[in-house]
Amino acid sequence: MEASKDISRLIEIMAALRNPETGCPWDIVQTFETIKPYTIEEAYEVSDAIERNDMDDLCDELGDLLLQVVFHARMAEEGGEFSFGDVVEAITAKMIRRHPHVFARSEADTPDAVKKQWDDIKQAEKRERAERRAARGISEDFKAGFLGSVQRSFPALTEALKLQERAAKVGFDWSAPEPILDKIEEEIGELREALASGDHGKVSDELGDLIFAVVNIGRHVKADPEQSLRGTNTKFRRRFNHIETSLEAQGETLEAATLERMEELWQAAKAIERQLG
Repeated sequence: MEASKDISRLIEIMAALRNPETGCPWDIVQTFETIKPYTIEEAYEVSDAIERNDMDDLCDELGDLLLQVVFHARMAEEGGEFSFGDVVEAITAKMIRRHPHVFARSEADTPDAVKKQWDDIKQAEKRERAERRAARGISEDFKAGFLGSVQRSFPALTEALKLQERAAKVGFDWSAPEPILDKIEEEIGELREALASGDHGKVSDELGDLIFAVVNIGRHVKADPEQSLRGTNTKFRRRFNHIETSLEAQGETLEAATLERMEELWQAAKAIERQLG
């Protein structure tokens, strides 16, 4: 089998990889749940390539992301749900339906008119979606209600921030950041109790509550939690790299270094940052 610019070749490759008898052992055993983290990761790598303005990487990463779509569609087809063609048909139908001012007769000739038309069409789509979900016996709908506009597909930190912002619009919010600090201390206490209990599920639950409270104080002091964490990640990379390069310069390795030795170099990296700052 050879490479091709035709999407059908990629679909054929995925079908071959998933073949129960002759396919790849790793690909055969994957499920929607096991592949989901890779799908999210590939979307982030596309974003990273864009931020770096690296068109070579962008082309490559878009291919990796497309593979995820083909992978999910193949598994759905095997389960008798839908195929890649159905995915393409659904999105093309949606784009045509939402742009009657381009693909059909429409009086929407201004940005405001187009937006109103778009909103009207989306409302009609929501009604149709609700009917389909009801027919399949799906009752819980996170897209319903006042918080329904906050997408669950957002990264968890972003979803938490947007849920809090949305709730604040109707007054469900803290009045100042100081009480949130008390809430954070309360959540830390509950996390300690969960750790002492040895109940992993409770630990995970309390950890989530703590992170949610930390996001809340970030919102109140106008420090975006996602960007704040990215800054800390960058700082961690820089300091850990100082540990690694310092060890190498002295003929040592990360694997052989003690925690005390690494902590010493970590503090040295912090001291350098303070001097530069």
